[in-house]
Order: sequence, then C-alpha cells, then structure tokens
Amino acid sequence: MATKAKKKNPRLASGRKRVRQDVKINAANTSLRSKYRTAVKNVEKAVLAGDKEKATAAFATAQSVVDSVADKGIFHKNKASRDKSRLAAKVKALALAK
Repeated sequence: MATKAKKKNPRLASGRKRVRQDVKINAANTSLRSKYRTAVKNVEKAVLAGDKEKATAAFATAQSVVDSVADKGIFHKNKASRDKSRLAAKVKALALAK
C-alpha cells in the first residue's frame, strides 16, 4: 500500500506565512472556479431545454463571470474567450432554430 507522504511544517516564518496564504488563496480560487463552472452549466442546460429567453439571460450572466474569473488569473484570457465564443454559438443556434 502506498501511503501519502506527510507534509513537513516549514521552519522559517516566511514559509509558514506562505502556507497560510496558500490556504486562503486556494479557497478563493476554488470558489471562483466553481462559480465559473456553474455559470457555464446554466447556459448549457437552458440551451438543451430549448428555452431561448433563459439561455440568453444565463449567457449574459456567464459572460461577466467568465470575464471576471479570467481577469483574476484563474483561467487564461484565451480560454475565457474561447468558452464565451462557444456558448454564444450555442445560444445563437438556439435562437435561429426557432
């Protein structure tokens, strides 16, 4: 059985501070990533349901969430742009279908 190696506590004060900061930063990044995924999922659910109004509203919300997450450096700006483009295409296809 492979056991996970236990992390040692840093000896230097600067290292201990870095660990404390990392915990806070990790929690913030995880929260933002989750918010991002939820916004994208809401658009995709509305598109699958065929609800044009709901999809358009969800897409507007998702755009601002995606941009803010990219600005904070959680994802690269190109990834954010690519995801927005793909979502926009799905919403537009839904609008044109009916």
